[in-house]
Amino acid sequence: MLTLKVSGMTCGGCINAVTRAIQAQDPQAKVQADLATQTVSLETSLSATQASELITDAGFPVSN
Repeated sequence: MLTLKVSGMTCGGCINAVTRAIQAQDPQAKVQADLATQTVSLETSLSATQASELITDAGFPVSN
């Protein structure tokens, strides 16, 4: 399970965009986002670096 700090998520559409970005590379991934804490928890075969790059490319910066 990966947990990433993701900024800029404000609505369900943002969560859907992040989910689509991850599942485009790992269709079996489970994605849970929390708008209040600005975190995304992932069960995925992707590395943290890969997931971070995909989420950033979708328009949501990932920080450490």
